[in-house]
Amino acid sequence: MSVSSKDLANKSINSLLIKQAVPASIGILFLTVNLLIDTIFVGRWIGSLAIAALSVVMPITFFISSMGMAIGIGGSSVLSRALGKGNHEKAVATFAHQIMMTFGVSSLFVIAGLFFSDEILFMFGANGAIMAPAKAFFMPILIAVPLQAFCMMGNTVIRAEDKARHAMIAMIVAAISNIILDILFIKVFGWGISGAATATALSFLFCFLYIFWFFIKKSELRLKLSSFDFHPKLVKEITSLSFVTFARQGVISILAIILNHTLYAEGGEQAVAIYGIISRMLMFMLFPVLGVTQGFMPIAGYNYGAGNYIRVKEAIITAVKYATYLSVIIFAVVFSFAKPITALFTTDAGVIQDTPGALRWVFAASPIIAVQLIGGAYFQAAGKATKALLLTLSKQGFFLIPLVLILPHFFGIFGVWVAFPVSDILSTLLTGLFLRKEMTEQLKEA
Repeated sequence: MSVSSKDLANKSINSLLIKQAVPASIGILFLTVNLLIDTIFVGRWIGSLAIAALSVVMPITFFISSMGMAIGIGGSSVLSRALGKGNHEKAVATFAHQIMMTFGVSSLFVIAGLFFSDEILFMFGANGAIMAPAKAFFMPILIAVPLQAFCMMGNTVIRAEDKARHAMIAMIVAAISNIILDILFIKVFGWGISGAATATALSFLFCFLYIFWFFIKKSELRLKLSSFDFHPKLVKEITSLSFVTFARQGVISILAIILNHTLYAEGGEQAVAIYGIISRMLMFMLFPVLGVTQGFMPIAGYNYGAGNYIRVKEAIITAVKYATYLSVIIFAVVFSFAKPITALFTTDAGVIQDTPGALRWVFAASPIIAVQLIGGAYFQAAGKATKALLLTLSKQGFFLIPLVLILPHFFGIFGVWVAFPVSDILSTLLTGLFLRKEMTEQLKEA
């Protein structure tokens, strides 16, 4: 085991969390800035209808590429605990199985996407005039999705090795290349929505090349041909934890379908475009909280595997504290600057008028979400798949989807926006109960 991964057992939790969370936050920042600028370029240079097309396509491609994220997070939980126990051979075998599973599963979904593109786009909300730009955006990105899936998987493995700086650089490579290519393909060459899609697809390639280089030159997980010997028991262990992330992304995709159709029914293409802006802001504004969550997972997983429950509890408390501070700041910024934020994306007067109020409602409960995110991450890092699945699905699956289906019948489009804070409050209460019980009953022994 490298000196780097041993640090997870010895260094102070504060310093470890900062070391892990800061690069993760910066990486997520670049990733979300990339999505943000992509949306701004598309909205200003092509039009608000193109933003609606992005709102339809991105949940589809994220769903497929989330195979890699799911396999990465689930496998990295196995990998972190193996390193914590000193079982380096299992850690290497886990990584080899993650590679095989990522490319195999994501490729199957790409084939399905190629054969049923129109049906899939319509299902995700490509109604009316949205269909044509959505299809133009969908096809180039779909081809590159296995590369994106590998990037998502590889990123979590790099963090599990306690090399968060390289995970950050991989995200920065993708973001910067996409922004440069967006300007070139949309503004200079005038390729429109197809240019935006091509830029995004090529950015996946550049990210893949960097991560591939890392695993050849920098990783402590040295693969051999024998590492790829198939072990059903290991696949089952990875899958049980990967299913948590995959189920969450699946529920998010179902939510996107319901939201896009509900919003189109209540307010047409404009309402879908408004949510396109809000969804980008959700990803962008929460980047530091998500960075703390990602930084927390390898610390918790390693020390749980080593049986050092005192450090696990300390990591939970410290991560919740930092994430809460950041959430309060995010809440204040969104409420204070909702209108200027909206004006960055579009010149459409109707969208500028209606988006700020919706944005404030969606972020209304953001100060309390730290418990929800850290709690779910803990159970996944500790290998407790059932509880992790339950809590991961609670916000979107148990609360938000039913509320989005019910509330618009009484409150119209306002019911969609208010469903977000209500679901945040309910899922945070549920996660808090589970986490409190875990800390008082299960994490007692040193």
